Parts: sequence; C-alpha cells; structure tokens
Amino acid sequence: MVVFQLAQQTYGIDIASVFEIIRMEKITKVPRTPDFVEGVINLRGKIIPVIDLCKRFGLDYTEATNSSRIIIVDVDGNTIGMIVDAVSEVLSVPAESIEPPPSMIHGIDAAYLKGIAILEGRLIILLNLGKIFHDHEINEIEELTVETA
Repeated sequence: MVVFQLAQQTYGIDIASVFEIIRMEKITKVPRTPDFVEGVINLRGKIIPVIDLCKRFGLDYTEATNSSRIIIVDVDGNTIGMIVDAVSEVLSVPAESIEPPPSMIHGIDAAYLKGIAILEGRLIILLNLGKIFHDHEINEIEELTVETA
C-alpha cells in the first residue's frame, strides 16, 4: 500500500491502483466541474483530471508545499490524479492488522474507507478508491479525460 499524509492524518491506498506519484505541477482549471476537481494536467500526452482530496472529504484546506504530490490512480477504469500533502512510504500490511472502519473517522464518512490498519503503533486510514465518487461525479470526471494529439 502507498501511505500518504492528508490534513495531518495518515492514509493508505492499494498500490495496485497507483500508476505513479508525481510532484505538484501547474493544474489547468476547468469551468463547471465539482468544487473538489482542481482541473487537469497533461501527463505524457494524456489529460488527467486532478482532484483535491481535502476538498473531497471536507477537510481543512492546506497550502501546497514542496512535499505535496499528485498520486495518479485508477478509479473504476478512470485515471485520476489526487493531490495529497506528502507521500511517506510503501508498506506491506498484513490482513490481520486491518480492522473495519468506524462509522466516521476524522470527519470522513466510513463509506469512503476500507478499514483501519494499526501498524507499529500507527493508525493508517485505508481508503476505498471505488467509493470516493458518486456515479454522476465519475461521469463528469470521465468527460475531462481525453488523449491529446
């Protein structure tokens, strides 16, 4: 799993969903998109929609820093960039160290979560990428993804 920081909390996502991790770059704004969609980037000829996970989860906004990253992931067949505060490590998490999520943790609804991992005294909130978006939102994001000539 890829472990990252967001609003002073530690999160993890399945590494199989991660294509790559890139430094922050200029994001082109796109009008009439959901407020958590920051815009799009051109990554080697492919237009990738970029979302701000803090905005998506209604967490306190944090300014981008030198540690900020965009994690390029697959969400139900769509390539999407997610802005995070920092990527800290890649970990192997034993299944027995994962517990079901409580109904709400750190202001994030349990519907977005796969579980909570407790590793070496650390709490890692495991995100369920397939549940981050509602169907109508994923349709809007799909429209932003195009190949450039």
